[in-house]
Amino acid sequence: MTTPSHPRSHAAPDSRAPGFASLDFEVLVVGSGPAGIATAVRASENGARVCLVDDNPAAGGQIWRDSGRDSGKAHAAHGGGEAMWRKRLAAAKIDQLHGWSVFDQAAPGTVRAQSHRGEIADLRYEKLIVATGARERFLPFPGWTLPNVMGAGALQAMVKSGLPIHGKRVVLAGSGPLLLAVAASLRAAGAVVVRVCEQASLSQLAPFALSLAAAPGKILEGLRYKAATWNVPFHASSWPLRASGDEVLRSVELSINGKTVSVECDYLACGFHLVPNIELAAMLGCRVENGAVSVDEWQRTSQPEIYCAGEPTGIGGLEISLLEGQIAGLAAVGKAGLARELFSARTKMSRFAARLGAAFALRPELRALPQYDTLLCRCEDVPYGAVRRHQSWRSAKLHTRCGMGPCQGRICGAATDFLLGWSADSTRPPILPVPIASLAASQPRREPDFANATTTGNHL
Repeated sequence: MTTPSHPRSHAAPDSRAPGFASLDFEVLVVGSGPAGIATAVRASENGARVCLVDDNPAAGGQIWRDSGRDSGKAHAAHGGGEAMWRKRLAAAKIDQLHGWSVFDQAAPGTVRAQSHRGEIADLRYEKLIVATGARERFLPFPGWTLPNVMGAGALQAMVKSGLPIHGKRVVLAGSGPLLLAVAASLRAAGAVVVRVCEQASLSQLAPFALSLAAAPGKILEGLRYKAATWNVPFHASSWPLRASGDEVLRSVELSINGKTVSVECDYLACGFHLVPNIELAAMLGCRVENGAVSVDEWQRTSQPEIYCAGEPTGIGGLEISLLEGQIAGLAAVGKAGLARELFSARTKMSRFAARLGAAFALRPELRALPQYDTLLCRCEDVPYGAVRRHQSWRSAKLHTRCGMGPCQGRICGAATDFLLGWSADSTRPPILPVPIASLAASQPRREPDFANATTTGNHL
């Protein structure tokens, strides 16, 4: 078949017969956050036929969602900030499928994807790079399912998409650098950030802060966030105990340095650091260790034709994601020499990632947050007490349907990993909810219409 010319986007499928395409690429990149962009750009710039596929409507991921801001200034170690990577992406000959989700393995060397409009595509590859990013970790506590209790990153994304937040009182709680970044973003949008509660203790945070002396860029970034939130109370050793309200959130009880404080608010944004999105890699048979995809020095997984870059290999932040993405893209197209030039910078950022993990490690007191009747699985309305009666994730899933809802255990699974030390026994397709027709599809009927291509290739 003939690969459509660069760049392309797809038009709406014929409503009478959903499209079913079969497309071939040398390098297929799943995930268009910073790691995925870096991977696709470096592979394309070195002559490979590349496709970048993502379920979001545009490239950038959560961290580069607001594309009007250059969130990464000139970092020499990873080749520049957002504006430069977007420029290189626009200039590269990369086919981009946005609004598409990979949900199954159709055959060895082929994954199956579905668009938001119902089209189906079998995407064949010589090399696959998984750059699926990470998601927020949620821990259940009484009232966490009330309307207006949400993830910190989720609230930030909703505000960027137009949610009116001006004058609204917001409490941020959880763990990780994302809390201050979200606080600064919400303040800029006119929100009243009442408090920022970080579960880590000062004894955890202090060594991490001192270690930033070797990373001036990180110090400047932190100072920018602090300047943007200079009058917002920040509390270490603090976390939410209970959210209260009638039909919507009205207040939250916080544990602040051992004391219980009640605070009225309109939104409670929580996020207990991040969890790697490993489902696709696990489904494809890649080895997973300690909750992350295992890779070698070339970012190659246990499956020789599959590479992995960014947060699925372990939470480390923007800089290491860009480095891993470049190494994976270069290695996948046989440019070992160019990839090796980035090894020392990656090693340096790996040390930073290790310090980051130690600083924001979750404290054991958080395991006491959920009560017996606190919902653990929101999709299937399974309380924590019902799950605790079992000895494993598999047993709880079989007897309570915990993890069998639309999120496929992405929320409750990460929670039980921390609360009970359980991990999923296996990952089976489909890894995302899809219609039965998508599972029953067996062969291509026609190629989707990519006629109305734009200069960005980022439109549905």
